[in-house]
Amino acid sequence: MTTGQKIKEEVRKRYGKAATRARENAAGGCCGDGSDENAISSHLYTTDEIRDLPQEAVVASLGCGNPVAIADLREGETVLDLGSGGGIDVLLSARRVGPAGKAYGLDMTDDMLELARENARKAGVANVEFLKGEMEAMPLPDASIDVIISNCVVNLSPDKNAVLREAHRVLTPGGRFAVADIVTRGEMPAGLKRNLELWAGCVAGALSEDEYRAKLTAAGFGDIEVEAVREYTADDAESGGLGDLVRKYAKQGAEPLGIISAIVRARKPGGVIVRPFEPIEVVATRGSVCGPGECC
Repeated sequence: MTTGQKIKEEVRKRYGKAATRARENAAGGCCGDGSDENAISSHLYTTDEIRDLPQEAVVASLGCGNPVAIADLREGETVLDLGSGGGIDVLLSARRVGPAGKAYGLDMTDDMLELARENARKAGVANVEFLKGEMEAMPLPDASIDVIISNCVVNLSPDKNAVLREAHRVLTPGGRFAVADIVTRGEMPAGLKRNLELWAGCVAGALSEDEYRAKLTAAGFGDIEVEAVREYTADDAESGGLGDLVRKYAKQGAEPLGIISAIVRARKPGGVIVRPFEPIEVVATRGSVCGPGECC
């Protein structure tokens, strides 16, 4: 089995367990005990956004941002969520695009797909469809999607070039790429990159800001923006259960590690641009890095 296959199997295993936890304990959180101090995924959505959603969808939200809030979705558009998990961003997108639009969720984990479909039924949302597949080979036709979103999932792929090429392929001319992701400032230490638990916990697979821009450019995208939202410290990693590993491979103490939650946006050239991206509101706060395989 290749390293890439091993990474995928580790991610699939961890997220299958996350789907089970969401069913068993809809009152819990994604990282640690779900408290503000231990959850990278806390306070990403407003009360109004999640009020009418099934609790299982909210609990299974394992992201690091709110891509729906920055994707500038419009009535009638077709949206694709990469690594859709329990379906929260698909359900929110379906509301934004309305009955004339559609929201797809793509996930490789059977348990998460089953949970997402249950959540869509409970929410009474009809303009959604959940597909089984991998980001590196999206099961959709060329130029069939207006907007691609994702919530802390692209970093999990061992072949991000393939993901971005596929994203460019399935987007319509002028289509938009708007994801929340983990990025780094500087090169990630080799020891972290080799650690599968940290891959599943969304740290070791992260690209640097410059790498992300370069790969988007190589895939054919323009209008590229990478904006930091939250930066994490070694103390944050300690609270998420990664302290020993981070200290082993990275820096000591509470100084910033260069691990950041970010908003990444880009556009496929061509088509008619109705209006540019809305400015990103950057919140310069610190938060906790997830425990191994617990979220993101």
